[in-house]
Amino acid sequence: MAHLNEENLERARRLVAVYPEPRSALIPLCHLAQAQDGWLTPEAMEDVATLVGVTPAEVHGTATFYDMLHTEPVGRHVIAVCTNIACMLAGAYELLDHAEEHLGVSAGQTTSDGEFTIEEAECLAGCDAAPCVQVNHRFVGALDAASFDQLIEDLRSGMRAGEIPRHGILCRVERSVGLLAPGPTDGAGQHGAPAAEGTAP
Repeated sequence: MAHLNEENLERARRLVAVYPEPRSALIPLCHLAQAQDGWLTPEAMEDVATLVGVTPAEVHGTATFYDMLHTEPVGRHVIAVCTNIACMLAGAYELLDHAEEHLGVSAGQTTSDGEFTIEEAECLAGCDAAPCVQVNHRFVGALDAASFDQLIEDLRSGMRAGEIPRHGILCRVERSVGLLAPGPTDGAGQHGAPAAEGTAP
């Protein structure tokens, strides 16, 4: 193991123990690695591959399938603007244009200070608050140009750090139990060693 720090390596091993098969922990381990660095580095993917018994290419292939995993550097705050039909009718494209102009980057790009990445997203399942916007996968409500600018100011100042952690931290609670599965002798048991409860990255 070359990249995951000691704490995350221990958490990774506990996660693997939760599942009947090590490779079933692949996606949770990708999220853990992304929480450490903000994106999935090649070195982290090698560590994940070793932990679950697959090749780094398999880890990369899995990670690139999911929008929530990034195999290239992104900003500390990833801002996703939904442009599906409900949001489009509520001004999503106008909001996205404003966001790009305000931050000086296009969708898919990151600001030079490494603070913000803008993404044009498919449906974020918040049609009742259109145009729907997420920051680091946390809903921030329907926004217009003025409230978007205020959001950026609040994120820069750290005012919303309590509710919106830096990108990569998907969950602040560690999973502590596995799935019910047949035991080796009695036909009933629980796979996976219990882990510490309520620990945060």
